[in-house]
Amino acid sequence: MKPSPGNGVSLETHREDLLSNGGCGMSDTVTAVQPETGPGSPMTDKPGAGETTDAKGIPRRSSIIKAKDGSRAGRERKKTVSFSSSLSERKISSAADCISAMMEGTEFRKVRSNSRVYQRYYLLESGLQALRWEPSKKESDKARIAVPSIREVRTGRNTETFRTNGVYDQISEDCAFSIIYGETYEALDLVANSAEVANVWVTGLRYLILYGKHAIDMMASSEDSLRLAWLAETFSSMVVSDGQGGGEEVGISLRSAVGLIRSVNPGVRSEKVEHRFKELHRVKERMNGPGTSGVGTVAGAEAKVGASVVTVIGSGAGDVDRAPAVTEAEERDGGESGAGTGANADNRRGGIEDRVTKEEFIEVFHDLCTRPEIYFLLVQFSSNKEYLDTKDLMRFLEVEQGMAQVTEDTSLELIQSHEPSEEGRRQGCLSLDGFTRYLTSLECHLFDSEHSQVCQDMSQPLSHYYINSSHNTYLIEDQFRGPADITGYIRALKMGCRCVEVDVWDGPSDEPVVYTGHTLTSPVKFHCVLDVIGRFAFEASEFPLILCVENHCSPCQQRVMLQHLRKILGERLYTEPLREGEGYLPSPNALRGKILLKGQKLEGCGGAEGDVTDEDEGAEMCQRMKAGNSGEGEGEGGQKGGGGGGTSSIKSLTPPTTPKRFQLLKELSDLVTLCKSVRFTDFQMSFSIQKPWELCSFNETLAVRCASERPGDFVNYNKRFLSRVYPSAMRIDSSNMNPQDLWKCGCQIVALNYQTPGLMMDLNIAWFRQNGNCGYVLRPAIMRQEVSYFSADTRDSVPGVSPQLLHVKVISGQNLPRPRGSGAKGDVVDPYVYVEIHGIPADCAERRTRTVMQNGHNPIFDESFEFQINLPELAMVRFVVLDDEFIGDEFIGQYTIPLECLQPGYRHIPLQSLMGEDLPYAMLFIHVALTNRRGGGKPYKRGLSVRKARRGRDYAALRDLGIKEVDEVFKMAGPQLKEATDLRENMQNSVAVFRELCGVSAVANLMQCVLALGSRVVGADGDPLMLFELREQYPSMEPQGPLPDVLRRVVSTYETMIQASRAVMELSDGVYDRILQIQTTAMKFHETLHSIAVKEGLKDRKVTRAVESFSWNITILKGQADLLKRAMTEVQENMKQVHYAALTSNLSKGVTGEATRPRRSLDTIQERATAPARGSP
Repeated sequence: MKPSPGNGVSLETHREDLLSNGGCGMSDTVTAVQPETGPGSPMTDKPGAGETTDAKGIPRRSSIIKAKDGSRAGRERKKTVSFSSSLSERKISSAADCISAMMEGTEFRKVRSNSRVYQRYYLLESGLQALRWEPSKKESDKARIAVPSIREVRTGRNTETFRTNGVYDQISEDCAFSIIYGETYEALDLVANSAEVANVWVTGLRYLILYGKHAIDMMASSEDSLRLAWLAETFSSMVVSDGQGGGEEVGISLRSAVGLIRSVNPGVRSEKVEHRFKELHRVKERMNGPGTSGVGTVAGAEAKVGASVVTVIGSGAGDVDRAPAVTEAEERDGGESGAGTGANADNRRGGIEDRVTKEEFIEVFHDLCTRPEIYFLLVQFSSNKEYLDTKDLMRFLEVEQGMAQVTEDTSLELIQSHEPSEEGRRQGCLSLDGFTRYLTSLECHLFDSEHSQVCQDMSQPLSHYYINSSHNTYLIEDQFRGPADITGYIRALKMGCRCVEVDVWDGPSDEPVVYTGHTLTSPVKFHCVLDVIGRFAFEASEFPLILCVENHCSPCQQRVMLQHLRKILGERLYTEPLREGEGYLPSPNALRGKILLKGQKLEGCGGAEGDVTDEDEGAEMCQRMKAGNSGEGEGEGGQKGGGGGGTSSIKSLTPPTTPKRFQLLKELSDLVTLCKSVRFTDFQMSFSIQKPWELCSFNETLAVRCASERPGDFVNYNKRFLSRVYPSAMRIDSSNMNPQDLWKCGCQIVALNYQTPGLMMDLNIAWFRQNGNCGYVLRPAIMRQEVSYFSADTRDSVPGVSPQLLHVKVISGQNLPRPRGSGAKGDVVDPYVYVEIHGIPADCAERRTRTVMQNGHNPIFDESFEFQINLPELAMVRFVVLDDEFIGDEFIGQYTIPLECLQPGYRHIPLQSLMGEDLPYAMLFIHVALTNRRGGGKPYKRGLSVRKARRGRDYAALRDLGIKEVDEVFKMAGPQLKEATDLRENMQNSVAVFRELCGVSAVANLMQCVLALGSRVVGADGDPLMLFELREQYPSMEPQGPLPDVLRRVVSTYETMIQASRAVMELSDGVYDRILQIQTTAMKFHETLHSIAVKEGLKDRKVTRAVESFSWNITILKGQADLLKRAMTEVQENMKQVHYAALTSNLSKGVTGEATRPRRSLDTIQERATAPARGSP
């Protein structure tokens, strides 16, 4: 017998009185409190709203340029406030709570066509058979909707009225919902003041639709039996282990009760749990008189609970809410006064009052360990039951979490792992507590576990990878006076660093030492540094380690260096020169376990030593400091360069003075093979004479100037050669540059000061986590291909790359601590969340949620954002939690992750401190959807692509080179590119229109579309009005009788989608082959293009422009062919999803019974189509 739905625990309804969450329903009171439009307000609910850029140079977001400690100093502060609800109210955690709130009534905004919005008060009638509203011009009997006439409750802005209303962009997706009712499928479109209010009504209405006239009986007789049985069993076990007589009537000790609560929700403080029990005691005493409650005090609120408690409950994460009648600040004061009260009561009642009864324990557990946002999610997938069965859980895993190969056995395994109650495990049911445990487990981490191991191709040339690099690794503080220590190398190497720096100088007793010359930094012996490197070089990664040696020693001490290198590093030193004629460096795979020396090298020297140029970054820093002190300035404020200040010439930024020279020992020189240090002059010179094994080091100013003035050349340069970028000499405080500014140009080695935490190190650590933290990350394909066009400063879409739309919903936070450096504010925090995108300039964006006042335990944000990502391979997402009313420090926590590592669906994010440490139990709960990802659907920008006429469509444009012979070849591609674009976009647009008519969000996939139709197509007799014929290659939708206009439109749109999908599968192969043939023909001109251009009479810049245009055209051809291939894969996936969802919803013709048998995985559905030779998955 399955547990019955509902919840028997009596709780008062939790309501948000005033919430200014991006909805149309903002009250006048709230508007008066905040006259400015904050980032979370309705008027800024658009991608990119609130963004700022620097006026000159490479755009930097306000979130990027911030103090070393990660704060947003000097920033204009605008906020949107969420006011706390009444503190005596409880959480919504059952259908009974929802219906109780509906009967009290709620104010909504009613949205009509032509931008008309009305304020109305809606309530559920006492008989639960109709809802009505007031005021209304209609007669009272017409200003109501009978519950039996409701066909569907649709969440989000997903009706025609919402989409065509002029205030669409001002309405929060999370606050909007629609009631579809009547024979003609009329829609009542409403906007709540908060997402929680919308969830309450959606949940309550769906419950009423499901149980109809039996809803009252169901609520009266049902209870969450799984939870109550588990809690009763747990309580009884603790009564026994407590060792006190009297049984359950006497209860358990307060200390044991506190321990039980904290074993489930370890993030909540013991003081808070104890105070909640005391508050309950005081309420009961006021209601029933003294002596009616058994809750007293307990000495040592943080006393540890025995292992038996943990064994009984297990571990997990719940949520924390505000105390019933006090704020967090008052709670701490009240805890002390309450303790005194409890002590007095103890004296009066003979010491028995420190007991907690079963009813009291269940009530406090329910209050502190129930998360409403997870309850609303559970009932969404369980048809308003209080648990998920195996099929419900399968649907959740496939539809939302994007999991493949899910079977009922998979669901049962999850239930056995996470369900706390024995009854639930036996029956195969996942209760709210089990569902919460699953969602907070590692299985629902945002980071894709596949990236925890090396998952990229490691056989490409070394120059094709970003390499995790450290600057002045031996320093552990600032650059001028800080000490040198071997712990700097230990820290860097353990963090996966693959390029460390060693500045070697003559030391006492003929022993070389490591420190920064011309500064006050303390030295450390060279052999000690090598000992540490030898011990930890390959602890975190087996791939090659680059040792950047700045050699300033005399020939005598160079011999000592040579002895130490050979003795300590031995055979791990890579000394084989690159073979003659090889155009690229070896791969990381070929160099595993090897240490490469980067340094000066003698060429053609027959003697024991020779003369080379000295590399001395320390001297450059001192020179810059003197120039700054003398008032000469630097031209690039705060960045070091080789000189030149304000001039725009790249040559002028190379060091103007004649560099010093010194004698280099030949035997030491011979150890340098693949990373010979050379000076950079300009790109033209490098393209002509630089060898693949030669490496240039760029100071920060020069690198940023190159990125700004010659972004295309910089990218092409890094396709063949390694480049190293080190921080400005003026960063004496060891602050860091933004590595993204250089990664977007393809710079492989961007050296950072590992001793300085903050945004830049967050980006660096997160970036290299995506490939098993091995220190190497493969660069985007467009930066590796020999002939491709990419400009580092692009502010638009990237040619040949399909933009993706990232949809992020920040739902809630848990156990957010006070900022570590905050002042005398106490533990109260007013959190808000920034979602930042870091990548190429076109992708940089940030959005913020509203502020939730005085709630760090379980703040509910419920806000959604969308970001267009033009180069997904180079994008990172950063979540930053800040305190709005801070004193001294606002930073609470952050989490940064590459876009490629995101898992779709409902995920928890573990927050990290400024130092990169995990904050205990501090998390964010979010939902993520991404274009072209399983579970993510195909989002699009409304009004731009859905119903766009073909004549208004943007087609990929090829460029004229001014070379007739070559231009004739590219002109043949025009019709093919146009056909490829039409095939792809016709299919995608038809899917988008079908999605609209299904009433699902823009991030839904076709599986969700068909599942949403399941309840809508049921006729009065209970039979479906239309079914899917699944025996053909492309499932068809067949009406089973007369259909209303709405469903006829659905059928018509579905047929259009099938036709467009069929066209993609049948015509794409031919178009794909023709595009590749044109590309192959054009590539025959690649080697001789320069000479052909000269013969055509092109000179200087026109030749350069012709070469760029050639690369652009090749990139377009390859990119469009790849997009067409992906479209074929997308069609195959879409058809599988329709097939699977039709079986699941019992909408399949002739094979309805299959849906009742054990369900198959989506990936195991047999594809009836023969996969094309090209474009198959």
